[in-house]
Amino acid sequence: MGAGTIQDPSYVRDAFARIADRYVTTNHVLSMGTDILWRRKVARIVKAWKPQRILDVATGTGDLALEMQDVCPQAEVTGSDFCAEMLAHASRRGLSRTLVADAMALPFKDAEFDVVTVAFGLRNMVNYGEAIREMRRVLKPGGHLLVLDFSLPEGILKKPYRWYLHNVLPKMAGLLTGQKDAYEYLGGSIEEFPMGKAMCDLIEAQGFKDAEAKPLSCGVASIYTAEAV
Repeated sequence: MGAGTIQDPSYVRDAFARIADRYVTTNHVLSMGTDILWRRKVARIVKAWKPQRILDVATGTGDLALEMQDVCPQAEVTGSDFCAEMLAHASRRGLSRTLVADAMALPFKDAEFDVVTVAFGLRNMVNYGEAIREMRRVLKPGGHLLVLDFSLPEGILKKPYRWYLHNVLPKMAGLLTGQKDAYEYLGGSIEEFPMGKAMCDLIEAQGFKDAEAKPLSCGVASIYTAEAV
């Protein structure tokens, strides 16, 4: 896949539609269960903000939204995604509020939410900055953005992890889902995704302040948080 296909909306939507049935199980196997721990950590962070309305953008099959729905019973949690097949799974798994929506043009009024989250979804969007700006639009001033996504570890782990991304992961995912090509773009998308300070700078440029990066599992993933100005 060339770089131009990585964030092509039609390709991404089709890829996720094809793997929707096995998406959750595949993620748990490929991450050896650590993705569950990452989402639990995110939910604890969100709970501490005491939100009333939460929007989980690119919610997919609802893993993070369901976790937040469980730990934030006082909050109304909405999961949006542009792939209806993924959302159908989220609904069947118990997510109360779902909406088919394009993250680049969210169908909400300005300042509707206290918290907006996006887990492993921003990386697939056609323009990172514009997507973050749209999330800022639907956030109340003083509201919080949280981004959870893959990153690359530094130091001795970087080279073997990159080899795993490009050589092992697509093959394992292909065996689990029967759709190897749906995962072939993953390594390239992680390589191109802004990380650490670069992501914090990008977030702050879209109307946020106090952006922070928290590496997880030696830097394999990262949590980014920021407050809407």
